[in-house]
Amino acid sequence: MNAVSSGISRLKALTCSAHLLYSGALLELAQVKLALKPKKEIVLLSRTAMIPTLGHFLVVLQLYFVHEFSLQRVFYILTVLVATYPLYKLHQNQHREPRQPHETAWLRSIVSILDGAFSSEHEHPHFPPEADDLGPGLGRKLCGDLDHLYHLLGIDDPSSQLFPESHTILCTIHLDCMFCPNEGHPPTLRRHRDPQQIRLLDKHFCWVNAYLYVAYCPKCKAEYYPDRITYHETETSSGRIQRLEYNAAYLRVSKHGIWMDRRIALTQENAILRFHSGWSNFADWLSDTTGQKPRITPRQSQRLYFEHFARRLISAGHLEETFTVPAHSSAHVLAEYVRDTIGKDGGVVAGSMDHGCTRCTHLKRYTADLLAEGAVLNEDDTGVVDVPDIAQENTATNAPVGAVPPGLPAHPKQQERVPGSPRGYARLAVMDGKTITHRICAISTCEKPLVNYKNGRFCKDHLELRSVCGIVGCTRPVHPNGAATCSDESHKEWHRKYLNRFGRLSFPGVQRVIRRQAIEAAGSQTGPSLHSELPELNGVSGDNVAHTFRAGTTYCLQTVQWSCGCPIGWGKCYRSESSSQVLKIIEKIWESHPDSRPSFLAYDDACNLLRHIVTQYPDSPWIHVTKLIVDAWHYIGHQASDILCRIWCNPAPSNGSQPDVILVSIDDNGHTHTTRAFNTETAEQLNAWLNGFEAQLRQMSDINFDFSVHVLMLLYKELVEKRVEKKNEGLNEEFWDKVESTD
Repeated sequence: MNAVSSGISRLKALTCSAHLLYSGALLELAQVKLALKPKKEIVLLSRTAMIPTLGHFLVVLQLYFVHEFSLQRVFYILTVLVATYPLYKLHQNQHREPRQPHETAWLRSIVSILDGAFSSEHEHPHFPPEADDLGPGLGRKLCGDLDHLYHLLGIDDPSSQLFPESHTILCTIHLDCMFCPNEGHPPTLRRHRDPQQIRLLDKHFCWVNAYLYVAYCPKCKAEYYPDRITYHETETSSGRIQRLEYNAAYLRVSKHGIWMDRRIALTQENAILRFHSGWSNFADWLSDTTGQKPRITPRQSQRLYFEHFARRLISAGHLEETFTVPAHSSAHVLAEYVRDTIGKDGGVVAGSMDHGCTRCTHLKRYTADLLAEGAVLNEDDTGVVDVPDIAQENTATNAPVGAVPPGLPAHPKQQERVPGSPRGYARLAVMDGKTITHRICAISTCEKPLVNYKNGRFCKDHLELRSVCGIVGCTRPVHPNGAATCSDESHKEWHRKYLNRFGRLSFPGVQRVIRRQAIEAAGSQTGPSLHSELPELNGVSGDNVAHTFRAGTTYCLQTVQWSCGCPIGWGKCYRSESSSQVLKIIEKIWESHPDSRPSFLAYDDACNLLRHIVTQYPDSPWIHVTKLIVDAWHYIGHQASDILCRIWCNPAPSNGSQPDVILVSIDDNGHTHTTRAFNTETAEQLNAWLNGFEAQLRQMSDINFDFSVHVLMLLYKELVEKRVEKKNEGLNEEFWDKVESTD
């Protein structure tokens, strides 16, 4: 009895002495602890403890942890201890039945988990290095007292939280001013004003209160926010500009104190990529997921999109040091500045010119290589590998013969290797147009953006035409004010029927009509089209009546990619997919990368593009550096009498005149076959992927359209690169050694 009383007295002394931690007396606590057995101490403490205290916690640390453990390891083990409590409850519940083993499978699982946390091979290899074998047996020792430990630390109390959430502080990561000259030491940053309480959507999709601190430089007055830095561009300038913080952990999505964790933006990125989610849909999903107020608005979702992808696009182009935007600019202004920086009406996908893989880049080949591999070639310079004989197709239509224009030889020059020269490599790019458009001014000759994208029809230059009759050619004012036509009854009647036919027609509705007409027109010579079924007006058929009742649209989106699918760049055709507009697009894409032009460019109308270049720009590198070919799928439908197309734009000549685009393969029976070396249909595959975003893009302004297409191209490029890495299709050192080889 005296021994027990003595033990309890010592235990009380131990608990009280825990408070000596702050005075450096932890060693005394350890010496007192050694006089008792851990089991007795924990049992007595757990029976007498009402509220877990610091003293109880220090006892646990002294009994079950060694001093050499890093602080990270200690906290990690404690979190593991908390995480295993549900397993311990299952262990206890199993013991309610008779004849159960003392050590259930649940308890063995806990022992295994805790042993792993105590061992040197724990799940966090980035912890500081520690001596081996510091904690063998400690996990099982701790498991022997789990019941009392859970009670002592309050883990078994569902109303308590061992690791409560702390206040979230938002502030800059900078310590000194990055703009002031470094004269010994740059100015340190000061607190700008009292902290602002904000609402933050954290990484757990929960709304929490947070505090925003803004720093400033007392010398240049630059202000440092968590996601941006605002400053005067020059000492005499009155306006302020801002730089973006590209690794910001939090992003502001509202001027009214609403911020979001950057991981919410990554969630939005994945929702766009995988589910084609729009801003409004993502806002609704996010609000439903949080289940808390405030609800996220579509405008905040849009702002999150622009803030996140502005940083992604600028970083991808390595423009962080030069890109600036007016301070505290709106989402619209931010998108406009990013669009103007990386490309208006098109541009180059960052990093695409440096891309290379086994699907788009091959070793340079010569006719001698084909013959050495056993290829069976013929003398027909119009024959195509893997394509049926089409020499007799379309001849009954009396199509005119497309002669080779002056400036081109009758036949492409045969490729011959210069002795002693490096072998080199060949790359093929593919181009195609996709009818993804956005609205522009209703005037047929104008390509400018609308003033009002909600229900407007005109650009800023033609805005006064709102007060003129919408029937082109009629110059009378509208009547009454706000109407679309003048007082002419025939114009009013025609406009009324137009509204009945098209007033409520949505993009999905147009698609349904076209699909229905396609079914009805099956077997006919003409393709499906949207029949207007409008009445005549002044002797002009309804289809041909020119009017401005609806905004115009661009003609198509032109995309260019390597034959592996990696996007290179894109552009917009405003009025038609003419050869002149297509040439401007590819000239713009390769303007800053002349040495990265492809060896081959596959395009469905390459023959007309080549004819245009030869007649208008005979010295163009698109004639002398790149060979324009028609992709295999469209080549079948081209006129057999077009000599330029058949000879110069052949996608894979069976006579071996273009050995770079032909491979030799041997089948299971040992027979030799020639096949096409590149996939010329990747543009169709990219365009099919873009179909999922067509409805959203059609409703956007010109700025948002350009910005979003840049985003989609970047995302698709990253998808292709992940596939290349996963399948190990990258170009290795062996490939480049062969490229440089002179053998």
